[in-house]
Amino acid sequence: MQIHNIKRVHPNKESRRVGRGGVHGKTSGRGTKGQNSRSGHRKRPEMRDIIKKLPKKRGYGKNRARSVVPLDLRPVVVNVTLLEKNFENGASVTLASLVEKKVIKAQKGKMPTVKILGNGELTKKLILSGFRTSAVSASAKAKIEKAGGSVSEK
Repeated sequence: MQIHNIKRVHPNKESRRVGRGGVHGKTSGRGTKGQNSRSGHRKRPEMRDIIKKLPKKRGYGKNRARSVVPLDLRPVVVNVTLLEKNFENGASVTLASLVEKKVIKAQKGKMPTVKILGNGELTKKLILSGFRTSAVSASAKAKIEKAGGSVSEK
């Protein structure tokens, strides 16, 4: 009897199969450990991580535009000092005359809404017509009437 004729009493054990997929053993074709080997793994793009690290600006949410009035709908502010500078004593002030004197500009071919405020002093008698009562502040109306002028809606 020679060594190459000796038979084993117990046959070789097959190595244990791991994972799913038949012939794919050990890492089941995933090739790595940790997050990459788990089911349902999906790494975030690198740019997403950079974005997540940026500080949040509070108050800039999806509803911010609802509370802000668009620029073309906001009234143009005209102070009493501009009326003093651009109109003579006894002049009639209307929206058309404000555009004509280049105190205000037409926006997209339309007359803008105007709000007259009482900043400054008024010494000239001016007759404001064609403005809504809410378009003239109380202090501006008081100054115009004190100077001898008047404010009428039509």
